[in-house]
Amino acid sequence: MSAVSPVPEVPAPAPTGAAPFLTAAHRARPVERVAWTVGAALIVSGLFHLVVFFVAGGPWDGPVSWRKPFTFGVSFGLTLLAVAWVTSYLRVGARVRAVLLGLFAADCVLEVAGITVQAWRHRPSHFDMETPVDTAIALSLAFGGALLVVVLGVFAAAAFKHRPDGPAGMPLALRAGFALLLVGLLSGAAMIARGVVLTRSGHQDAAYHSTGALKPLHGVSLHAVLVLPALAWLLSRTGWSARRRERLVGVAAALYVAAAAAALGWGLLTA
Repeated sequence: MSAVSPVPEVPAPAPTGAAPFLTAAHRARPVERVAWTVGAALIVSGLFHLVVFFVAGGPWDGPVSWRKPFTFGVSFGLTLLAVAWVTSYLRVGARVRAVLLGLFAADCVLEVAGITVQAWRHRPSHFDMETPVDTAIALSLAFGGALLVVVLGVFAAAAFKHRPDGPAGMPLALRAGFALLLVGLLSGAAMIARGVVLTRSGHQDAAYHSTGALKPLHGVSLHAVLVLPALAWLLSRTGWSARRRERLVGVAAALYVAAAAAALGWGLLTA
């Protein structure tokens, strides 16, 4: 009697799309590991400055406060983590994605570092051009903001040019998330541009108060690129049909757009 040949072991199927950054760390590319490490460090830096605020005191609002290194550190850290994850769904070449993620990570460090240094110097981070050091930091932050728009704009274009991969609802979540992210970036660029014009025309105090109308819109819209894809991924863990999950993501995207519009209206009314 001939020996029975062993049944070859069939490897488990690879998961569809990418998992969130915490569960995908074991198969991450080097540039993703760097992005996640930097993002986590920025969040820790932001939380540290929240502790500094409670210990040292001082104003929460205004151009000089511990609020800025806290909010910018946490916000940039979360955005970097989100972009490193969600861009794995985009149909972008590996080298192009690695270069863009590297630029984005470096730019996040530049922005948070400039704001943090100025907080410790007790100087405004934006629109302060009274000394050469202040001018260099303010201009570097403005340059960094422009680079953010370019890098994330390339990712957004890729999301709309080719249908992203991922479970049901993820393509819509990515496109809506990147569109809202661009709204947040452009509102930030508008605030910086107006402030620089006022500063150069000798109205520095007015520059510090000129950004209030767009701040709520800026803050709300930036994190859609994390919230909406995270919702799509969570829904993919359920047993619901693809059509139902797509509808829920569409409703969530519409609600997020409404929240951004409400934030803009609130900013205009209270500025």
